[in-house]
Amino acid sequence: MSLKEVDSTNNFLKNILSNSKPVPEGTVIMAEDQFAGRGQRENVWYAEPGKNLTFSILLKPNFVDARMQFDVTRVASLGVYDALSPLLGNQLSIKWPNDIYYGDKKLGGMLIENILQGSQIKNSVVGIGLNVNQNNFPDTAGNATSVTQILHKDYELKNLLAEICNHIERYYLSLKAGSVDFVRNTYLSRLYRLNEAKRYESNGEVFTGTIRGVTDNGLLIIDHADGQKHFSLKELVFLKD
Repeated sequence: MSLKEVDSTNNFLKNILSNSKPVPEGTVIMAEDQFAGRGQRENVWYAEPGKNLTFSILLKPNFVDARMQFDVTRVASLGVYDALSPLLGNQLSIKWPNDIYYGDKKLGGMLIENILQGSQIKNSVVGIGLNVNQNNFPDTAGNATSVTQILHKDYELKNLLAEICNHIERYYLSLKAGSVDFVRNTYLSRLYRLNEAKRYESNGEVFTGTIRGVTDNGLLIIDHADGQKHFSLKELVFLKD
């Protein structure tokens, strides 16, 4: 479903689900203008109308234990990565947990909202924002970039949307078939700053650490002067060199 304007495609999809009408898995809600898009840490996602991809996909991963819901994040991140990789090459990476980076610039991100039922995931609303044909960003967008800034040409949004959905489906079906290690190892191999000594901040402390992995449930593993530590999203800030 394509919408002209909406506050957030995730909110729109969740509202449909809350009306108790059956919504088929794989439903995609795309907005030309999303005026209240959200990212991680309650960040606002800025997107120029008609220039970018802002959409949400409904998944029903009831085969995933709620404790392992980060596997859904891995699947979504890999799907976007694989759709962009033929266009953008080896400077592409996934910044933990689910931002898409080109070099040290942010191309996109996602907000994944899981609705749990007991120990299983009933629904996953996967919201994705990707900068495609936008050339100018406000100062508040920080290190944002877009496909058109990298390639110096516009790209057809619906073609890219179809590619992303196809690749997400491929990884999702791999996960469903039990290829959990394949999904986790592939995600790790594409991680931004993997095995590089870089600066971070946690609880007011600035330190140099090296990303070594991600736990099964999604914590970032970093080698620290005091030994190996695990971090959640709220505990860690990536610093520029």
